[in-house]
Amino acid sequence: MKSLIDRPGALSRGLADIRAQFQVPAGFPAAVAAAAEQAAAKPVTDHTDWTDRPFVTLDPAQSTDLDQAFAIERAGADLMLYYAIADVGWFVGANDPLDVEAWQRGETIYLPDGKASLYPTRLCEDAASLLPNVDRPAVVFAVRIDPDGKSVLDGATRALIRSRAKLAYETVTAADLPDGFDELSRRISHAEDARGAARVDAPEQEVTIDPSGGFTLAFRPQLQSEVDNAALSLAANLAIADALLAHKTGLFRVMPEPDERAVRRLRHSAKALGLVWPKNETLEQFARGLDRTNPKHAAFQTAVRRAGPRASYAPYQPGVVPWHEAMGATYAHATAPLRRLADRFVIEATVRIANGQDIPGDLSAAFHNLPAAMARAEDKSGQIDRAVLDLAEAVMLDGREGTAFNAVVTDIDERGARIQLCDPAVIARVDGAGLSPGDDITVKLASVDVTNRQVKFERLG
Repeated sequence: MKSLIDRPGALSRGLADIRAQFQVPAGFPAAVAAAAEQAAAKPVTDHTDWTDRPFVTLDPAQSTDLDQAFAIERAGADLMLYYAIADVGWFVGANDPLDVEAWQRGETIYLPDGKASLYPTRLCEDAASLLPNVDRPAVVFAVRIDPDGKSVLDGATRALIRSRAKLAYETVTAADLPDGFDELSRRISHAEDARGAARVDAPEQEVTIDPSGGFTLAFRPQLQSEVDNAALSLAANLAIADALLAHKTGLFRVMPEPDERAVRRLRHSAKALGLVWPKNETLEQFARGLDRTNPKHAAFQTAVRRAGPRASYAPYQPGVVPWHEAMGATYAHATAPLRRLADRFVIEATVRIANGQDIPGDLSAAFHNLPAAMARAEDKSGQIDRAVLDLAEAVMLDGREGTAFNAVVTDIDERGARIQLCDPAVIARVDGAGLSPGDDITVKLASVDVTNRQVKFERLG
């Protein structure tokens, strides 16, 4: 959930409670803010001058923490992606106040009414952000993409860049983008299909006011520009992961495949949403055929994201090939250092191996310490996301007590039956006695407690 309209104020009060419950920081300690000011004033040296390159950024219109800028060139049959990533490591030193605070936070926390950033605004939305028409330090990854969509890291350079334009998902046109942008996305998508990748980009959920004045919880599907832009990050992260693995170092993003129970539950969710999932199709095959502009398909994509096993971080281990099932490949995070702590260290390792330098002991040690730090941060963000969604569902259903809803049982466990309403796309629980996964039932909304973010349903049949 990234946007909302909240005339009655229930969501605003609930979000304030969530911030207090999960101790979401409202700002930064004075020492950290002072360190950000000092870092922002640091002269940029030891960076190659690439300000003549036609870099641009592509993000949501309102974003100012810009991690990535790109330029694309043709090299025979290949495409060369020059992916400039904010050089956070230039501003943040080991064990300085910025570094210590970032280890405590782990990642930026997003709520509908604002965010708690990983770094102070002076850095993440100013001095380190790849804003247009100003010189900024960056790490530029040269990524070669062949006609089959295979990406390979050709080099990594610390460079001074100047973005030519801040393009927005909502308004960008083909004429704004460099030649090869659409083709690069198609190549990456083709490669995903070829390796059977099950990556699902879940849509954002939004809360809006409907014409009658009530709340509506809806899915905002990804724009095509977002999907195409994500291919750039994917290409770079896959190439970086391969390079790190070849040099027997690094930090990787790993994910096991969904178990049979999760897939069965998803089949019931598809049924609840009125989607036809042929028995002979795998989850990967079915998910690739979904239309992200269809609200029911969007709801199912979110169910996939929730049902699957969680991704995590793992350092390089001799004899182990780190694997990300959803990507169908070895994968790393390196393209969002303004928002994720781990990326800063992966970037530094990649620059070193690309330029024939050794990995120092403190960097290797960081790779072993980061999984726990990132897990804590992701757990907190996940709990907050769940709390916000529970709040939105409670606010949306408030006043509809006694209303009957059609639902499908998606799972049975020691806590009862997990159900998914056919409309709206709400997941809840009821007494599971005598029920089996896949059963169609009717439930009544028994009570709504907005303050505690709880809704309760009773079975009618």
